Amino acid sequence: MSPGRRVLRLFLYQRELTPIVITIALFLYFTIKAGSTFTDSLSLSSAAGYAGPIGAIAIGQVLLLVLAEIDLSAGQVFLFTPWMMYWMHNDGLPIVIAILIALLAACLVGAINGLITVRLNVPSFVTTLATNFILYGLVLVESNDAEASPIPLSGHTGFASQLMGAWKWSEILWVVALTILLGAMLNRTRFGVRIIATGGNLIGAAEAGVPIRRVKVWCFVLCSFLAGLVGIVDSIKYGTLDPGNFGVDYILYAVGACVIGGTALTGGRGTVLGALIGAILIGILEDGLTLTGVSTNQFFIYVGVVIIIAMALNVQFDRLIARSRSR
Repeated sequence: MSPGRRVLRLFLYQRELTPIVITIALFLYFTIKAGSTFTDSLSLSSAAGYAGPIGAIAIGQVLLLVLAEIDLSAGQVFLFTPWMMYWMHNDGLPIVIAILIALLAACLVGAINGLITVRLNVPSFVTTLATNFILYGLVLVESNDAEASPIPLSGHTGFASQLMGAWKWSEILWVVALTILLGAMLNRTRFGVRIIATGGNLIGAAEAGVPIRRVKVWCFVLCSFLAGLVGIVDSIKYGTLDPGNFGVDYILYAVGACVIGGTALTGGRGTVLGALIGAILIGILEDGLTLTGVSTNQFFIYVGVVIIIAMALNVQFDRLIARSRSR
């Protein structure tokens, strides 16, 4: 096999390579365009700040997209969970207990989404869209539409505070660590095999004894848990909560990151690492365009173009793989 064919084959079967190359190219472009302003600590932490929330939601979303499902409420769970922590702590509970209750609430939201989807056969798009509105309404009602500040642990210098978000790099490190764990689970565990089998052939997986309903419910729970956990870290990082934030914005970016990273929206194939790379790409794009003087309104155009290109590449890669297997 010629070197050119080997490289092409590598890109076909390692979907993360394409977004990695694009991300590196963007990084080099903005480094040349903006100079040291782009590569200094403040700029890179800003890019990480964009990528963190998107990446946290995207890596959980991969599990559901592999199953040909989606969770439109994950973005609102990201925003709702720190509010739960804040309310519980204000009611007199220790911060550790408040965090645990908030994370249990996030898991409960995921479980409800999953059970409605698999037991009542309501499409997950509809179920989670409704949940998104419910959570948004709860935040607006319980907060009286007023911002919350300061958030417990924010601005502190202790180890626990720094770990949970007060340090500017802690959020993106949490997301990287969760990506490693989730990637290992998806690719190297029995549960991960069941996820891929269910997404690839639902009937075949059921006939093989895979508890497909249970697998789906647990994936909804994991997706909500991951979004809620990093939502708490994000709130501690910035020290304030805005009830007017709407979760759909986050989920759109997250799904875009999954597509850029090589996850199929039709189910059966997904890459957690690719979703993280897609989120980092979006973060670099937003930060780089801001530093080079491009209007923030134009950012959406660039993201849309990148998503279309990524999707087109994924489709072409699928066709080439199908052709190579049929020969």
